Amino acid sequence: MAMRRSLRNLCSLKRNFSPMLSSTSFLHSHATSFGFKEVSEDEKGKLVGNVFSSVASNYDLMNDLMSAGLHRLWKDRLVNELHPFPGMKHLDVAGGTGDVAFRILENINNISRRALQEGFEDQLKAETQVYVCDINPKMLNVGKKRAAERGLGESRSLIWIEGDAEALSFEDGSMDGYTIAFGIRNVTHIEKALAEAYRVLKRGGRFLCLELSHVEIPVFKELYDYYSFSVIPTVGQVVANDRESYKYLVESIRKFPPQEKFALMIKDAGFKKVEYENLVGGVVAIHSGLKL
Repeated sequence: MAMRRSLRNLCSLKRNFSPMLSSTSFLHSHATSFGFKEVSEDEKGKLVGNVFSSVASNYDLMNDLMSAGLHRLWKDRLVNELHPFPGMKHLDVAGGTGDVAFRILENINNISRRALQEGFEDQLKAETQVYVCDINPKMLNVGKKRAAERGLGESRSLIWIEGDAEALSFEDGSMDGYTIAFGIRNVTHIEKALAEAYRVLKRGGRFLCLELSHVEIPVFKELYDYYSFSVIPTVGQVVANDRESYKYLVESIRKFPPQEKFALMIKDAGFKKVEYENLVGGVVAIHSGLKL
């Protein structure tokens, strides 16, 4: 708890987003960028798929190594911002290994236990459903294995779906919440993924995106760039025997729109009360919006 408070107090900065530009028509989702390379849209989808098929078995270990374990606190923060509740229907996109979904279910289960202890059984009648949607079957297989290890393999509250963030299979207005962690920068058309997020959310539903972002502090930026381009690919080579995939992941962060521009894209998708919170000087940011 002390570590979490320290991270929140020392390394976070929340900003309410207010439009500074009249139009975002000039914004694009880097549909033809694969890292620093320019590729066709069809080729990008295949290349990104190859990356995540390659890293799936070491994905969580590499997250721990690359972030010194901080990704766990960032995901805790994301779920705290969501305010999960028993009976909610939630969609976690690009969540194949289950990290965010497990946290949401744990949070809801804790609330349910307290409600039972306090005699509020009537509030627990609706069934909780957390959908984990990922385009990569290997990532989903890792998540299903982890769920089984946690005793959630037969849980009716946890549903695994192979699907595309740009063309979701869910009905309009069917979800109370939508999260995507470290995934939206990898889609071919960011604006299509945002439009789909808006479509599937109910009125009052919340969109939350946790994404590696752009560092604002000059000296820290230099250190971060050195770590990103020199250390991370080397760790990928040593641990996962895969330098190129982690080189792409670093490059994809630099190609992702800065925080203000991404906030404009979220607003253009129809969301209200758009804001973002920088963590660790902008290494990551949590973006949020409401469908009203």
